[in-house]
Amino acid sequence: MKPTTCRLRCAATALAAAACAAILSTGCADMSGIAPQAQLRESATLGLDGPPGDVQAQWWSGFGDAQLDRLVEQALAGSPSLQLAQARLERARAMGEAAGAALRPQVDGSFDVTHQRFSATSMYPPPLGGSIEDVGSLQLSAGWELDFFGKNRAALDAALGAAQAAQADAQAARVLLASSVVRGYVQWARINGQLAVARRTLAQREETLRLVRDRVNAGLDTRMELRQSQGSLPEARQQIEALQEQDTLARNAIAALVAEPKVTQTLEVPALAAMKNIASQAAIPVDLLGRRADIAAARWRVQAATRDVDVARAQFYPNISLGAFIGLSSLGMGQLLQSDSRQWGVGPAIHLPIFEGGRLRANLRGMSADLDAAVASYNAAVLDAVHEAADQIASTQSIARQQTQQRAAQQAAEDAYAIALERYQAGLGNYLQVLNAESSVLAQRRQAVDLAARALDAQAALARALGGGYAPAPGDVVAQQHP
Repeated sequence: MKPTTCRLRCAATALAAAACAAILSTGCADMSGIAPQAQLRESATLGLDGPPGDVQAQWWSGFGDAQLDRLVEQALAGSPSLQLAQARLERARAMGEAAGAALRPQVDGSFDVTHQRFSATSMYPPPLGGSIEDVGSLQLSAGWELDFFGKNRAALDAALGAAQAAQADAQAARVLLASSVVRGYVQWARINGQLAVARRTLAQREETLRLVRDRVNAGLDTRMELRQSQGSLPEARQQIEALQEQDTLARNAIAALVAEPKVTQTLEVPALAAMKNIASQAAIPVDLLGRRADIAAARWRVQAATRDVDVARAQFYPNISLGAFIGLSSLGMGQLLQSDSRQWGVGPAIHLPIFEGGRLRANLRGMSADLDAAVASYNAAVLDAVHEAADQIASTQSIARQQTQQRAAQQAAEDAYAIALERYQAGLGNYLQVLNAESSVLAQRRQAVDLAARALDAQAALARALGGGYAPAPGDVVAQQHP
């Protein structure tokens, strides 16, 4: 190598080193004054003072209805909403794998052939200039971004957080679907309980009408009592028709949840009396936040948004990478595979933003705003969860007390009706007294059915409010943490 050439290369190397030092010494683009503002809600301020919750994964089996168990399992196996949640989970996992690829070296292969005419008035002299030749290259190239400032690692963590959130969302969808099937089933049982009361009412009024006719024929009652008795029948029939409509709608709702249009045609009509009560929580459990899939999903979104902010910050720092290539290149395809056609190269690259028109600051502000939004969503989900659990606990306890009082009221109404009917049959009372007593009995019977259904529905709603049996995976550290 000639001394002049050597000196020129040394000078170029020194100049490049000086330029890199100058670039690094100028510092990075300014990110000052940009930071998230929202704060996670502390669990100590939520009043979580009850014993730990213990909702089983298949909590609906506590109702003791094998038909209900089969419906829930069928819904969980074939629901389109769960399939959609699973598809979103798979997409989030794929995004995580793509983000992880940035941490590893990348190798590409290429083979190019170009048939071209070289300009006779350009940089190539004759005989190459003005000729038509084939230019070919066969090359392997490799690159590796050195993640000194953690940008790629933060991007991977953000993608993994999004995948964990999607997984928790899928579990939340399962909990919601199971709860919806159970509550729809209880509603179906309530309607049929009311239908049984309405049919008993119609039969009772038909029997009363026969009694009134006999008394009218015997001259003991007037046609006014007869018309009163006859007028009560259409009302009873209308109630039956309305309940039958509700029964059809309830069946349709269950079929939609189970994703089987004719599923209820093969089922026995459920009875409220055959369903058992399940144990209820007496106070909001201290581990409520860790037992709800929607809270876990919101917490993972906060984690992912935090890492997105780290990615935005890392973009203010230099991007350092290594690149290399090796291959063959020739003018004329006949020489491509000759040893003299080989070529190779290796070297680092440093890129540092200096003047970027505020793009990086705007991106960081956007990511910080997304983090604030994720924190706000988490706090809202926490407050909603506590509110929902408190409401359902209060409802279950109140309904139990209401049932005690209602049973006493119904017994009194039944006794009063029996006395009124006996007095009427003995000619000691009028038919209006019978109707009034009967109205009280029917109202109490309907209320008994409603309270029994409300008790079961509230228990199902409470099971969902307490997590519905969701349990974080063993490695799900973030979801198990309290805020």
